Amino acid sequence: MKAIYGIIGCGMMGQEHLRNIALLPNAEVGAIFEPDPAMREKAAALAPAARICASVADLLAVPEINCLLIASPNHVHLAQMEEVARTRPLPLLVEKPLFTDPADTERVSAFRAQYQAPVWVAMEYRYMPPIARLLGEAEAATGGVQMLTIREHRFPFLTKVGNWNRFNRYSGGTLVEKCCHFFDLMRLVMKSDPVRVMASGGQAVNHKDEIIDDHERPDIWDNAYVIVDFASGSRAALELCMFAEGARYQEEITAIGPKGKIECHVPGPTRFWPAELGAPPEARMVYSPRSPKGPREETISVDPALLLAGDHNGSTFYQHQNFAAAVTEGRPVEVSLDDGWWAVAMGHAAQQSALSGHCVKLEGAQFRVAV
Repeated sequence: MKAIYGIIGCGMMGQEHLRNIALLPNAEVGAIFEPDPAMREKAAALAPAARICASVADLLAVPEINCLLIASPNHVHLAQMEEVARTRPLPLLVEKPLFTDPADTERVSAFRAQYQAPVWVAMEYRYMPPIARLLGEAEAATGGVQMLTIREHRFPFLTKVGNWNRFNRYSGGTLVEKCCHFFDLMRLVMKSDPVRVMASGGQAVNHKDEIIDDHERPDIWDNAYVIVDFASGSRAALELCMFAEGARYQEEITAIGPKGKIECHVPGPTRFWPAELGAPPEARMVYSPRSPKGPREETISVDPALLLAGDHNGSTFYQHQNFAAAVTEGRPVEVSLDDGWWAVAMGHAAQQSALSGHCVKLEGAQFRVAV
C-alpha cells in the first residue's frame, strides 16, 4: 500500500513537501490544488503524474488519494480543514500554524470533536537530525531539564505569493508563524504545559521600507525575547532575530539540568551559504557534563540529497516518512492537534505579553489568556 497524497497549496513550502515525498518509496502525489498560476506550474513540474485540480472540492473527489497535506497560507488552514471535515475526512498532515486568530479556538475544538481520521500537525523542527538527537538525549545528558534556551538567528521572511507573510492578520504574527516550532519543542523537552509567558518583541529592521500593493506597510515583527514558565517548575527562553543571516548556525538549542548541559547547533539552508566560503557548516552536538568536566563535540551529518530537497535540514523527509507509515501501516500520530494548538496558544500569549507589557497566564486546556 502507498500513501497517495492530495496536496492543498503548493507554494514554497508545498514544493519542499513535493520534493521530499518524491524521495519516499511508499508515497506519491495523486492530486494538487494550487490557485496561483506560477506556483501551480512549478508544482506540476515536480509531480508530473499528479492530477491538477481547480478547487479543494475537486481534489477531494479524486478517488485514488488516501491522505491529505494542507500547505496553503496560514490564514486559510482552518477553513480548509473544515471543508475537508465536511466532505471527506482522510488522514491529514496540516502545516503549522494550526490557526492564526485567538478567536478561532472554539472552531478548532469543534473540528477536533468531529474529525474521525488521524490529524498530524507539521512541526518540521522536531525532525531535524540534531534536534531529534537532543530530544532523545536531553533527559540522560542533563539529569532532567530545568532550563532550555532556544536561539534562532536567521534571514528575513522570504517573499511569498501575495506577500501574506508580511502581515500579522494573515500569518498570525511572527511568534505564531515562525516560533510555534520552538514553543512545540519547549513542551516536548519539558514534558509539561506552560503556565506563564513573558515577552518583548517588535519590528526593528526588516520590511520597514516596503510598500505592499502601493499603500500598506508590513507590520510583521523581526525580533523577540520570550520567557516561558512551566507547570513542572522548569523554564525556557527564546531569542529570535530575523536579520542575522550572516551567522554560521541558524538554530542553537541548549538544555541544562543537574547533571550537565547538551547543545545542538543547526546550520541554515544550504542554498543560502555563500559558495566563496567553501562547504557549508554541518550540524553539531556539544555535551558538557558537570562531572567529569570536559565538553565533547560531535558532528551530525545529513544526507546531501535531503539538504537539496528543502530548507529544513532534512526534517521534511523524516516527517513524511513517519506520516506515510501512519497512513499505510496505522502507526500513531506523533504531532497531535493538541500539540499544534498549544504551540499557537503560546505564540498568541507571547504576542499579547509583548504588546501589553504584562505577563500572560495560560488557563489550562481551553488555551485562554488573561493578563
